[in-house]
Amino acid sequence: MAGKPRGLIVTADDFGLHRRVNLAVEQAHRHGVLTAASLMIGAPAADDAVARARALPALRVGLHLVLADGDAVAPRAGIAALLDKDGRFGDNMVRDGVRFFFLPHVRKQLAREIRAQFEAFARTGLTLDHVNTHKHFHVHPTVLGLILEIGREYGMRAMRLPFEASAPVWLRPWISQVRARLDRAGIVHNDYVVGIANSGRMDEAAWLAALGDLPDGVGEIYCHPALAGDQVLSRGMRKYRHGEELQALLSPRVAEGIRGLGARVGGFGDVLKF
Repeated sequence: MAGKPRGLIVTADDFGLHRRVNLAVEQAHRHGVLTAASLMIGAPAADDAVARARALPALRVGLHLVLADGDAVAPRAGIAALLDKDGRFGDNMVRDGVRFFFLPHVRKQLAREIRAQFEAFARTGLTLDHVNTHKHFHVHPTVLGLILEIGREYGMRAMRLPFEASAPVWLRPWISQVRARLDRAGIVHNDYVVGIANSGRMDEAAWLAALGDLPDGVGEIYCHPALAGDQVLSRGMRKYRHGEELQALLSPRVAEGIRGLGARVGGFGDVLKF
């Protein structure tokens, strides 16, 4: 990436999961450094998120496809093989990944659900800035292939490449395959991300450390801000420090650090110019 101009996309994932998340996204965009949000279109507070996004025309909104640990959009009868006993996607991604790859009837239902989420996003009337997946399930080749096939029908032009400098060695070949397939499909993407290793812990200190050591190229720093509350937002977020992540997005020191980069900022469409 040496010599490439810098660009920076600042994204909040799980937009629509809860009203506390939506309020944090709005605050961080109006008063902080947040430029984009990834919408869980089937989540409980998705309608509230869409209403807020419509009132924030500079906030770039993408689709955060949920295929694990979350709620489905398609009618349950048509995707029963994907759901657990509670009618939700489970969190055993290894098991589900094997089933996606080897079982044709499961792949058919997976395609049905992916299409349903794209269709639901299209009905909002929001411009589709980017696509990514909850827990980065698009690293799975079957999931990625279906997203590329279906997404082009709905105007998908950009996806997150979940490559972080600290990625373990075993994961790097998978990321290289994702990069190559995106490039072959003509889907633009970031060069790297920050936020995987510190998921749920992107506080001010983590931000300042990251900003002081960003490579050239287009980066995406993503996080999970939310207002404080009495209950955890999901089982997988029990240790997330949502309030500290929101305060980092509102931090004058973080804003100053971003300005000091001299980078182009915005959503995927703004930074990658499609």
